[in-house]
Amino acid sequence: MTDTHRILWVDDEIELLRSQIIFLENKGYAVSVAASGEEALAVIRREPIDLVLLDEMMPGLDGLATLSEIRKIRPEMPVVMATKSEKEELISEALGQRIDDFLLKPLNPAQVLASCRRVLDGRALAEDGTVRGYAAAAAEFRSLDLAALDWRGWIGHYRSLLTWELSLSELRDDGMLASHDAAKEEADREFCRFVEREYPGWLHGKQRPVLSVDIVDRYMGPAVRTGTPILFVLLDCLRLDQWLAIEPVIRTAFEIETDHYYSILPTATPYARNAIFSGLFPAQIARHHPGLWEKSDVPGETSRNRHEQQLLTQQFARLRLPASPEPRYVKISTIDEGREFRRAFSSMAAVPAVALVVNFMDILVHFRAESPVLQEIAPDARAFRELTRTWFAGSDIWHAMQTAAAQGRTVVVTTDHGSIRGRRAAVMKAGKDTSANLRYKSGSNIGGDQRQTMLIKNPADYQLPEEYKGQQYLIAKEDFYLVYPTKAEEYRRRYEGTFQHGGISMEEMILPVAVMTPK
Repeated sequence: MTDTHRILWVDDEIELLRSQIIFLENKGYAVSVAASGEEALAVIRREPIDLVLLDEMMPGLDGLATLSEIRKIRPEMPVVMATKSEKEELISEALGQRIDDFLLKPLNPAQVLASCRRVLDGRALAEDGTVRGYAAAAAEFRSLDLAALDWRGWIGHYRSLLTWELSLSELRDDGMLASHDAAKEEADREFCRFVEREYPGWLHGKQRPVLSVDIVDRYMGPAVRTGTPILFVLLDCLRLDQWLAIEPVIRTAFEIETDHYYSILPTATPYARNAIFSGLFPAQIARHHPGLWEKSDVPGETSRNRHEQQLLTQQFARLRLPASPEPRYVKISTIDEGREFRRAFSSMAAVPAVALVVNFMDILVHFRAESPVLQEIAPDARAFRELTRTWFAGSDIWHAMQTAAAQGRTVVVTTDHGSIRGRRAAVMKAGKDTSANLRYKSGSNIGGDQRQTMLIKNPADYQLPEEYKGQQYLIAKEDFYLVYPTKAEEYRRRYEGTFQHGGISMEEMILPVAVMTPK
């Protein structure tokens, strides 16, 4: 065996299995042990485990409950369950959680060894299949005419790239991942050209994809019109790959139909999220509801998002959606607010439409930029996905969604924009009135290299407010972030490698929207 497989054996009588553990170790396996489900979960969180041998009957967290928690932490983890029972309902429930094999007690060493080999060799064959499959997919990526893709084609291509990225991430093959990253970078380069060319037409009558302004009407509207209670969850700053990471957790309680839409520009909270709740482009909000667009004295971009509940209520009225009682709006920005919503949500059964905004991911993106510790914990997109999945599986938000399932609610989950890891600095020129975001700027006398940025000279063409004469917008492309010439090195040291939003990229613009019905 060239690579030593690591097995975690979980049994409340683990000491009685010492001879069998030694037998496995003599066959070349590294065996860790846990005497309870809780202890097993702690080991899985901190150690690289290849397979779990799991006893079905244990005090505290039994085998099935432990299996359920394992699936939240590592959905792909192979698990073999040891049981004395041959009850059909036990087998059905375990299979529903994707158990890989069963062992009937009493166990004998040859039986255990055969199961471990069967599961791990099968996994190795699957990995070999992944490598061969990706070789064919990579050839297709190279031959694809990216310039000919329309907005539907770009969604399909991005989904395909992400599906392979998730598969390759499990192999931990750095060379293959580097090759795949190059394919994504090439796609993002061509995607930016596509958006520059097509986006203005989408805003002025040309056939277009679903945009931020369409979300409430298209995905909340059908349930509200038919009287079906609904929970609308907006996970701020969630990328499509992060959605794919948490989707297996959600599938345990819901049937899911996933669609996709494009965020408006800039892909930032004041613009994209207000567009969702208002059903209007930013220029329309500023023109028709100037009091709801004015920036407050509170610092930070979220100051423009103080009126989302009013915008949502006005959109319900404009769409003639039943609004008695009016939709309930809740925003969660702290752990305490999440706990409070979890406690309060069960009493909202009589409220037909509840809209929930969760700022966790956006806060994490901003905190990561300032925290060396978080940058070490989540150094790349793969680790960022795992962090997202770990947070979500234990979150009050997931608990509330399960309560919604028990209430028979339809649940819609989406986001307002994604994020991209900024890797290259784009030097720009700017006046004193320029905004501070790293991926987009608004101000006068701004400009940058057109290969790295898109300059919007006439905001009306992009349905953006012109709040003073001469206001322009500069939006970063691909993985560039905007820096001032006099502070270029300072910005590189501080922000290179951080996740940012506001610009043009597949990661920021192509987003999930999932309609879910309880199982």
